[in-house]
Amino acid sequence: MVVTATRTGTAKEDSPQTVRIITQEEIAQQRQLTSDSSQILSNLLPSYSPSRQKMSGSGETLRGRTPLIMIDGIPQSNPLRPTGREAHTIDFAMVEQIEIIQGANATNGVGAAGGVINIITKRPEPGSFNQHLEVQLTTPTSEFGSETNAYKTNYGFSGNTDSIDYLFSLSYEDQGLYLDGDGDPVGVDNTQGDLMDSRSYDLLGKLAYWIDDDQRLQFSLNHYDIEGNNDYVSVTGDRDNGVPTTSVRGTPEGDAPYNEVWTTGLSYDNYDLAGMHLSALAFYQDYESLFGATDSGNFQDAAIAPVGSLYDQTLADTSKYGTKFSLTKDDLWDQRLKLTAGFDTLFDETEQYLYSTDRTYVPPVEYTDLSPFVQAELKPIDSLTLSAGVRYEYAKLDIDSYQTVAARNSVDVEGGSPSFDETLYNVGAVWSPIRDWSLFANYSEGFSIPDVGRALRGIEEPGQSVDDFENLSPIVTDNIETGVRFEGERLAAELSYYESSSDFGSRVTRSGDAFVMQRQETEIKGVEASMDYRFTDAHSAKLAYSHMTGRYDSNDNGSLDAKLDGLNVAPDRLIASWSARWTNDITSFVQANYAFDESFDDADKEFDGYLLVDAAMGYQLPVGQVNVGISNLLDEQYITYYSQSALVNNDRYFAGRGRTLTLGYSLDF
Repeated sequence: MVVTATRTGTAKEDSPQTVRIITQEEIAQQRQLTSDSSQILSNLLPSYSPSRQKMSGSGETLRGRTPLIMIDGIPQSNPLRPTGREAHTIDFAMVEQIEIIQGANATNGVGAAGGVINIITKRPEPGSFNQHLEVQLTTPTSEFGSETNAYKTNYGFSGNTDSIDYLFSLSYEDQGLYLDGDGDPVGVDNTQGDLMDSRSYDLLGKLAYWIDDDQRLQFSLNHYDIEGNNDYVSVTGDRDNGVPTTSVRGTPEGDAPYNEVWTTGLSYDNYDLAGMHLSALAFYQDYESLFGATDSGNFQDAAIAPVGSLYDQTLADTSKYGTKFSLTKDDLWDQRLKLTAGFDTLFDETEQYLYSTDRTYVPPVEYTDLSPFVQAELKPIDSLTLSAGVRYEYAKLDIDSYQTVAARNSVDVEGGSPSFDETLYNVGAVWSPIRDWSLFANYSEGFSIPDVGRALRGIEEPGQSVDDFENLSPIVTDNIETGVRFEGERLAAELSYYESSSDFGSRVTRSGDAFVMQRQETEIKGVEASMDYRFTDAHSAKLAYSHMTGRYDSNDNGSLDAKLDGLNVAPDRLIASWSARWTNDITSFVQANYAFDESFDDADKEFDGYLLVDAAMGYQLPVGQVNVGISNLLDEQYITYYSQSALVNNDRYFAGRGRTLTLGYSLDF
């Protein structure tokens, strides 16, 4: 299976890194249980943090670091001002497949410290005109009513002629109040935004033209919008006594949080340009995130209102455009050598301001990134695949002079245009000494820009200049991985060990009522194992495990003396699932997800693990198919990993969602 996110057309079995392909069938199984994209990723990837079950996924990491999330190769992650909502820019009803390259790499440019998650949207079905209709109802089993029910529908059509491919799909979802395992309302996150009590829609369109048998031109557009209904207010919990945050009817201050994203792409492929494959992509993304109102101390200004009485909210606005070009020649040296050369560009404009009072919170920042690269893949003998590459990153920031908010002493900060450049390397090998077995090893480097917005808004000492501000320096993450794979007729298994380190890394911590960034040396080590076994053509099982530890240098003395907490790393996790086809008409799916207990340096962040079990069944009718899914089958009452281990806060001591029943009907015609 070819992994497009590698940029070189590398087959999965030839990759020197751990690669996971989430299939359309797996996505369909998960969508019988949940529509939360973070939950779907977490259910399938043990090294991905347990979902927060909120609109914000801040703290959700892959192998303990932030992944680069893309849609059809178009970056969704915002390097200058990460909002934590990058996993919520598309409805997974629009998704056909997901490619995950685990571990830091620079294959797709800035941001892949934890790896790459490339979301591939649906392709047109063969035929002149195909239609798909889907409806779903989700309700907690402890209560059925209009307040707690969720409704979702999706309609689409696609087809092709001799030279034209087309696809259109539209989805809409209305989510109600969540209940926990005790039947109590889950606490609403009025500030960061919530999936609970929200409405969302997604529109996906594609139009492609085959110029000839070897040339294809495609335009794609995806528009995703999710907004809270503002029907509930949070009721503070009591962490010390194990009382979770809940919700009651009410109207929060300010406007409802929302996420609105436009993603457009124009791609051109020539599969035989003088015997080479040319791939070109031009893209544009407009991204807007509004956070809820709060009386945070960071927003207070005595010149506007008495300190402690001012409610405000922030809006992060990002627009970015760029190009990705690659040219591959794969038949050199008697078909043993493949060379790929490419050039990527990214132009990003980001700002964040206080929405109600129109004050600067993060000044407008322009980011330019220019990156040529070369990648080689060599098979000196049939059993050995060697790969190596180099990528040059030139990055420049343009920031005007600005004044911080009153809570940061209203200091004047001199603007500037700091620039950075890094040369990034990767080298790997896959050796197959005997049939079905292979050993792999890899070294790769990832390139990231720190949270520029968090760094700039936190300045409170006078006399600072952007050009001299060390916290804006890029992060280079080194990733070393080695492992073994087995690919048999019925059994597929993989075991890997990795180390991810950064000499001048980035760690997010909480200070008062704000999150701040610390630039410190960090290191993460981990082991991953997976096994897929097909008992018969109708029954198969999967087992996956992840263990990781993370440490950082807390006092800048060169020693990794402190442990990373749940805001930065995931707990050890074990995931097991079983899929079955009982007859031509009846299918079933069961999965168990266990997060192990975890302790941290801060005793208040002790994590009590939990087990979540889900089950689903499908029945093919004479016309259409009925699906029944039960999430959290055992109705486990638990506090989410983020609320236990990422922060100590009574306002965000959130319980996880209790047992829910999802009834669905789909029809292809």
